[in-house]
Amino acid sequence: MKKVLVFTGSRANYSSTRTIMKAIMAHPELQLQSVVGGVALLERYGNIEGLMEEDGIPIHSKFHMIVEGETPTTMAKSTGLGLIDVSMIFDNLKPDVVVIVGDRFDVLAPAIAAAYMNIPVAHTMGGEVSGTIDESIRHAITKFAHIHFPANEDAKQRIIKLGEDPKMVFAVGCPRMDLVREKLESFKSSPLKSLEFFAKNKGVGTPFDLESEPFLLVSQHPVTTEFGKNRIAIEETLYALKEMKMNTIMLWPNADAGSDEISKGIRSFREKYNPEWLHLFTNLPFDIYLRLMTKTACLIGNSSSGVREGAFIGTPTVDVGSRQQSRLKGKNLVEAFSQRESIIDAVKKQLTHGRYESQALYGEGVAGSKIANILSELHVIDIQKVIKY
Repeated sequence: MKKVLVFTGSRANYSSTRTIMKAIMAHPELQLQSVVGGVALLERYGNIEGLMEEDGIPIHSKFHMIVEGETPTTMAKSTGLGLIDVSMIFDNLKPDVVVIVGDRFDVLAPAIAAAYMNIPVAHTMGGEVSGTIDESIRHAITKFAHIHFPANEDAKQRIIKLGEDPKMVFAVGCPRMDLVREKLESFKSSPLKSLEFFAKNKGVGTPFDLESEPFLLVSQHPVTTEFGKNRIAIEETLYALKEMKMNTIMLWPNADAGSDEISKGIRSFREKYNPEWLHLFTNLPFDIYLRLMTKTACLIGNSSSGVREGAFIGTPTVDVGSRQQSRLKGKNLVEAFSQRESIIDAVKKQLTHGRYESQALYGEGVAGSKIANILSELHVIDIQKVIKY
C-alpha cells in the first residue's frame, strides 16, 4: 500500500486538496496521510478542521507555523518554522509520496523538507505564470518536484521547458475544478437563502436579497512584491465601489505580506464613510463563495478564483492590478489598473455584458481521480533530478 501524504495550508488550499484526498481514500492501492498547517489552523482565516471532519477526511498530523505581522520578514520566518516542524512529521509518518498543491508561501516548507529527505514530491498547478512571490515559489517547487500535475497543456509545456522530464508531467486539470463541478450540480436543487447566508456567516453590514438585488463580490489580496503600496491599491478599489454604490460583499485579505495594509485601508474607509452598501466577511466556506460567484453581477479584485473558477462558471470578472498578470485567462475577465477610474470603467463593461459561457481552461473537473490513478501506477520514482534538455 503506497502512503500518499497531502499537505493543506489554508481554506483556499483545501478546495484543491479535498478532491485529491477523497480520491486517494477511495483507491484500493493508496493510503492517505493528511497533514494540516499554515493558516488552515487559524480561526480568522477559516480553520478547516471542522470542514475536514464533516467531509470524513482524517487529520494525521498538524502544526502551527504562522508568525503574526503579515510582513515579508514574518512570511520568511513562518516558512522557516514550517520547515522545522514538517520535517519531523515526515520522519514520523514516512510517506512514499508528498503531494504539494499550488504556490503559497506555506507550501514551500513541506516541498523543501520532502526533497531534502529523499521523499518524492508531486506538485499540482505548476507551470503557470502570475505576479507576487507566488511566481517564484511555484517554479521553485517545480524544480524540487519529481511528479508534475499541471492544470492545462500551456502549463505542461512550460514545465517541460524548465527542464523537467516530459514522462513525469501529466496535464490533469486543476483539482479545484472537481469541487466546482460537484458544487454547481448541487446548487440546482438547493438555492441560496439570503437570511440564512447573512445569519450563518456573521458578516458586518445590513442584509439584502441576494436573489433579486444585483451585487458585487470583492476579493482583493496583497501583492507581496508591492509591499507598502497595498493600502493605496485597496483604497482605489473602495473609492471605485463608493461611486457605484451597488450592494457589495467583500472578503478580508489572506495572510500574505501586506495583508495588514489592506485591512487598515478597509477599516479606515468603513469608519469614515459607514457605507450601507458594503458587507464584510472574514472568510467564507468555499461552497458559499462559489454560490456567490454564480449570482454576482461582477467579481472584482485579484483573486485567482476569478481566473480559474470564474472561467468555468462564467462569472464576469474585473482583475485589478498585477497579482494575476500573465495567467491564462478566459473571456470572462477584463483587466483594470489599480486606479478607481479604470476599475469603474471595467466594472461597467462587465455589468453591460452579463454572464459568460463556461470555459474549461483549467480542467473538466476530474483531476483528483486522475492524480490518484497516476500515483498508484508510478511504481519507480527517480528522486535524482536531471535537467532534460
